[in-house]
Amino acid sequence: MQYRTLGRTGVQVSSLALGAMNFGRIGRTTQDEATAIVDAALDAGINLIDTADVYSGGESEEMVGKAIAGRRDDIVLATKASMPMGDERNHQGGSRRWLATALDNSLRRLGVDHVDLYQIHRWDPRTSDEETLSALTDLQRAGKIRYFGSSTFPAYRIVQAQWAAREHHLSRYVTEQPSYSILQRGIETHVLPVTEQYGLGVLVWSPLASGWLSGAIREGREITTSRSTFMPQRFDTTIPSNRARLDAVERLAKVADEAGLTMIQLALGFVTAHPGVTSALIGPRTLDHLQSQLAAADTVLSADVLDAVDAIVAPGTDLAAHEKNDTPPSLLDPSLRRR
Repeated sequence: MQYRTLGRTGVQVSSLALGAMNFGRIGRTTQDEATAIVDAALDAGINLIDTADVYSGGESEEMVGKAIAGRRDDIVLATKASMPMGDERNHQGGSRRWLATALDNSLRRLGVDHVDLYQIHRWDPRTSDEETLSALTDLQRAGKIRYFGSSTFPAYRIVQAQWAAREHHLSRYVTEQPSYSILQRGIETHVLPVTEQYGLGVLVWSPLASGWLSGAIREGREITTSRSTFMPQRFDTTIPSNRARLDAVERLAKVADEAGLTMIQLALGFVTAHPGVTSALIGPRTLDHLQSQLAAADTVLSADVLDAVDAIVAPGTDLAAHEKNDTPPSLLDPSLRRR
């Protein structure tokens, strides 16, 4: 396992981090299975575990808490807030009112008195940066969080938050957690240059592109991955963007074969090769999934292999741009772009 410094914090984290989104009903994972996955990940040298309050309605945090009991101090523990937690309209977002409550709920579910990294899961356009950063700074000073970060923020919002922290003399986001894979390279255009400029640690999610790069999806095979059962539109190969992904996967499989790599090793080795990336979050649903992903822990891709990837999916290109989660609200709601 390789280790890297998380931004400018001085904290050393593993280049592969354990994402716990599949713990609980989302991944149909039991507590025993989740604990076994955590045990194996820690044994392999992973020291960062990432979850969120919204994952299975808090069940993921509860499972992580039970799995790490007795060894909390050896783990860099991260969770997230701001996504809706139920139907109550104020149980979401980046307001001081909600973040104070959401963090207490997360600490209770995790069974800890603090988290190392608390992340705003999505930018909340209804709440000012000053409001959110002020609340997070106070929670940090209270000892409930060590650092805080953002997740899936567009580049201009990352910059704005950095300036707001400076202007109002508040603590700043020290990490960003964007989606990044061979098939979704858009963050190379704007986000990664910004995070490098401001010295943010970067924890990338979906490095296997929701299973497209797992090796299980190939031309002529029926797509039966777990994700495809509840997100079928993302795997319907009659849709042009999905057809483009499948075509790219077939070409990437040849690159992996010629290099003596699995598709997973190619995919994880690619995202961790970028100098702006600190760690890749892997989200195994089973122990077998974890073991296949851990095989990429020491994968270093040659320049020839990286050049071959660039020839298949050009730098800065998203093959499914409509699936990005950082689209400005005015592009999604017509009323926001009309006077």
